[in-house]
Amino acid sequence: MVWINGEARDSLAANDRGVQFGDGCFTTARIRDGGVAWLAAHLARLQEGCRRLAIANVAWQKLEQEMQMAASTRQEGVLKVILTRGSGGRGYSSAGCQQPTRIISLADYPAHYHQWRETGIRLATSPVRLAINPLLAGIKHLNRLEQVLIRTQLEQTGAQEALVLDTNGKLVECCAANLFWRKEKSLFTPRIDGAGVNGIMRQHILRLAPQYGFRCEEVSADPTALAEAEEVLVCNALMPVLPVCQIDEQRFTDRQFFHLISSHC
Repeated sequence: MVWINGEARDSLAANDRGVQFGDGCFTTARIRDGGVAWLAAHLARLQEGCRRLAIANVAWQKLEQEMQMAASTRQEGVLKVILTRGSGGRGYSSAGCQQPTRIISLADYPAHYHQWRETGIRLATSPVRLAINPLLAGIKHLNRLEQVLIRTQLEQTGAQEALVLDTNGKLVECCAANLFWRKEKSLFTPRIDGAGVNGIMRQHILRLAPQYGFRCEEVSADPTALAEAEEVLVCNALMPVLPVCQIDEQRFTDRQFFHLISSHC
């Protein structure tokens, strides 16, 4: 089911700037018991994305109501929200764009996440690297061609997720998840000030970990940093946290931190 600006329909104007230029942002939320998990955080993500992209006049109250209405039609599932700048302007100019487009869609919850929480997942280092762009780093904008290429290559490996580096060879994230690793009581995650997405679950784990006595640090690190890790995990708002059992040829069996936080995510 798809709703566009509150109406149940599946067609979009060909001159919408989301189609023309990827001019917008999005978020993907989990539906649990007919509600949107982490609703406030998802709205805050969209608001930050629109602020960074200078998209104005979003009907935020309507959007929240539409998200809740859509979620109420399912006990469990996935809710995706896309905001575009709307239609108007000529070429790259956004002059004349007065009304952003709100798109909400539903999908089934990925059943394999339940299994992966038990078995762990394997990561394969991707040959596709993320371009460094501080202007867009952190937000979930609509320009996802890098992730499309990463996913296309990943599907040839047999791994469940990709380990993704930037063009300087530094760790960033996975194809559709953020990355954490632990050494003793220290927890590390890549900095995302040059590339990557500041995920909702990433933010939650950074707040949660100190409550369990773990020191958290956002770092600029080479992949070799993972050779010293005792535990690796990945996260996003749907998973929400998964243990990593293998990266390329290196295996991991420790799940100390995963077991501590999995019930709080």
